[in-house]
Amino acid sequence: MKIKKVKIGIRRLEEGLKHFAKVAKAIENGKAVKKERGVYFENLETIRKILTDRRLEVLKAVKDKKPSSVYQLAKFLGRDLKNVNEDLRLLEQCGLVSLKKSKIDRERLTPTVNYDTIQLNIAV
Repeated sequence: MKIKKVKIGIRRLEEGLKHFAKVAKAIENGKAVKKERGVYFENLETIRKILTDRRLEVLKAVKDKKPSSVYQLAKFLGRDLKNVNEDLRLLEQCGLVSLKKSKIDRERLTPTVNYDTIQLNIAV
C-alpha cells in the first residue's frame, strides 16, 4: 500500500504568484505541467497557529476512527461539539480535511482525511 502524503510548506505571496505565472505560461505554451499538491502558508508562525496539538488530534481521530459525523468525532475526542466544528472548518479551509454532507436520518457532515502523513518542508 502506498502511503499518501500531504505537503505543507512556507511560500511567501510573491513566490506563490511567481510560481502560478510560471505554470500558467507553461500551460499556455502547451507544455506538460507536473501536478503538485500541497498546502502553503506565509510563515512558520501561521503553520504553528493552524496545526496545534488539538487540531492534529482531530486529524488523527478522523483518519483512525472514521467518524460518521462531527458529533461522533466530538464524542470520540471528549470535546465540545462547537470547538471541534470550528477546528474542522479551519482545517477544511486549509485543505487538510474534507467535510461531506450526508443524509442519514438527518443532514450531517462527515469529516474525512485522504492522506496518511503530513510532510513539512521548510527551505533554509
